[in-house]
Amino acid sequence: MEQNMSENLCYALDYLQKVVDQRLAHYFAKEKPAASFNLPVLSFPKDDGSSFTRFVRQSGVKTEELIVLLLALVPHVAPSFLDSLIGKYLPNGGNFPSFGGVKGKNHRGMLPTGETALFVLAGEDISARMNVEAILSSTHFFANERILSLEEVPTGEPRMSGKLVLDSDYLNWLINGYMYLPKMSMTFPAQHLTTKMAWEDLVLNRSTLSQVQELKDWIQYNDVLFFDWGMEKKLKPGYRALFHGPPGTGKTLTATLLGNETGKAVFRIDLSMVISKYIGETEKNLSNLFDKAQNKNWILFFDEADALFGKRTNVKDAHDRYANQEVAYLLQRIEDYPGLAILASNFKSNIDEAFLRRFNSIIYFPMPPYEERLVLWQKAFPTQVQFSHDVSFDQLAKQYALSGSHIMNVVHYVCLQAIASQNKPIVQVAHKDIVQGIQREMAKEGK
Repeated sequence: MEQNMSENLCYALDYLQKVVDQRLAHYFAKEKPAASFNLPVLSFPKDDGSSFTRFVRQSGVKTEELIVLLLALVPHVAPSFLDSLIGKYLPNGGNFPSFGGVKGKNHRGMLPTGETALFVLAGEDISARMNVEAILSSTHFFANERILSLEEVPTGEPRMSGKLVLDSDYLNWLINGYMYLPKMSMTFPAQHLTTKMAWEDLVLNRSTLSQVQELKDWIQYNDVLFFDWGMEKKLKPGYRALFHGPPGTGKTLTATLLGNETGKAVFRIDLSMVISKYIGETEKNLSNLFDKAQNKNWILFFDEADALFGKRTNVKDAHDRYANQEVAYLLQRIEDYPGLAILASNFKSNIDEAFLRRFNSIIYFPMPPYEERLVLWQKAFPTQVQFSHDVSFDQLAKQYALSGSHIMNVVHYVCLQAIASQNKPIVQVAHKDIVQGIQREMAKEGK
């Protein structure tokens, strides 16, 4: 098998080869006295530290379940795996319907189906085959956690003739040890947020920082509370937080830094791509989003959440009724989401009360007072900027009530102007330059 894969995954695929070969040998020897078929024992020689090994141990997957998973995985790493095994017993070719399997549009080898899993694990034993079907049922953890599924088949055809489909994220994780992060698209209306800033670059008041620490505690310790302490039966999954306050006060940066510190991907939901004027489309878009995020431990950040989480209206016509249904559907999906979901709004009063009651945390991000504005100014400029004697950050902080975002916009403008006009490694900035940037920033908002 491929050498760049984990040792235990290579070992498992060698084991799968042995199982399939023994099943085929047992099947084609049926006219002779044949011993009953028993699965070979599978035990990994060591912990190789791979994501595949962690999955096997943490999920508690049984040998039969692992075989189904490996069948779905093997075409992606060994395209001729199944064909070569069958060819050993059918050297002249021919139909072998008991084994299942289909051909793909581009893939030249056999793609395993549910029937393939039934044959490998149960042969032609009807009662044993029914037991195996449970692994591919909608109630199995493979389906619940969207790890593996059966492809839909045309009406009237056996369900088990559908291809075994391994989720693309899990496929890459099991083989390469990491998951690809999805790109923004119509089927995934969310943007991955990253930042090179650190917590010390974020200036917040003590109360807000204290509440943000609660979110860090949930991310770090919730699994202990749920699974080690047995509280998963009494508490709802996931954590729902509302960030509210004026624009530019650090809501988005806080969400992004939470992801950076805890190693979790943060996605900002583009509500303009979610909301549709067509009946049922908004719910469909939300369903695609939450289905993709399920069990990925992502942080979902709904910016300007008023557009979708706003107050429901009295029903006056069909449009109101469907709008309220969208809110109700979203409420249900966000309550079921097992990760951290953050809603951001400029005004808490705009959010429907049904949502407010269900938030685990409501955090206010106020406009920074003088003391915080002073720190923001002091940290904002790069070291390549020198200041004239008339520049006083203390005066700027007292005179102009700006948010952190406003201040950084001013700094951006002032630095570019200084580089363009002076063209030196070290530039000089005067008080009037900064004031010009402030006036430009305030003019954008009609002030």
